Amino acid sequence: MQSNQRIGLIGAGLMGHGIARNILKADYPLVILDHPGNQPMDDLLSAGGKLAGTPREVAERSDVVILCVTGTPQVESVLFEADGVVEGIRTEMVVIDCSTAIPSATRSIAKRIEEAGGRFMDAAMTRTPKEAEEGRLNLIVGASEALFTATRPLLESFAENIAHAGDVSAGHTLKLLHNFVSLGFSAVLAEAAAASRRAGIGDGALLEVLGKGGGGGVVFERMRPFIESGDPSGFRFSVANATKDLGYYHAMTEALGAQRDVADAVVGLYRSIEQQDLLVPELIGVLADKAN
Repeated sequence: MQSNQRIGLIGAGLMGHGIARNILKADYPLVILDHPGNQPMDDLLSAGGKLAGTPREVAERSDVVILCVTGTPQVESVLFEADGVVEGIRTEMVVIDCSTAIPSATRSIAKRIEEAGGRFMDAAMTRTPKEAEEGRLNLIVGASEALFTATRPLLESFAENIAHAGDVSAGHTLKLLHNFVSLGFSAVLAEAAAASRRAGIGDGALLEVLGKGGGGGVVFERMRPFIESGDPSGFRFSVANATKDLGYYHAMTEALGAQRDVADAVVGLYRSIEQQDLLVPELIGVLADKAN
């Protein structure tokens, strides 16, 4: 992939904005779907980004189309509904799905894209909008070896760590496993912090003991600012997104026949939160208030 290849982006939200910013910094021509869910676009447009009115137009003006949308239904919508990407696809055009999605659906989507003449890969993201803006995302890729090699220079323009998980859907599978572990630990930590407060333990003492013991790690550090000062911005991931991702994990493990007793408890906790627009660290306050 050379920087004279034309890139399209559908989904310039919290994560997609950073992807777009770094693709432009790498001197790739970029066209972005104009959509009300985008973050403010002035900086991207001033850096050379162009707008398109429909997913079809994005495809017609691109050699590679990157999807950074919420999940499987949104991916299917932008690809296959009227004026979707598939209507503008050309032979050998590449679709890169950076969403979090159901692996079985990903395989079906890939087949439809290939039947239309294109190529498809999943490149699920981890990390936060902060790392997206810095060009330091982690990507988990499901693709053939040849397609992974061909697209790697583009992926490196906005990602720091790139893992080739296997063929199509392997990226989405590993992303769901990753998010189950991450969100599961977030739920455990939230319950522990809420119980600690009910017991009259100082937040500083809890953080010291967990941070220097078995509770330390990436998720702990993202949750720490909320425990210390009520600042949830260290983990800008909504309860609604957590509920969605864990629902996908449930569907995947059901199809696999895999054990999911812990997962059932974790998804039950997230689904029980009435204010789904809260950020994950804010679970601590909700659980502290509702404890009996």
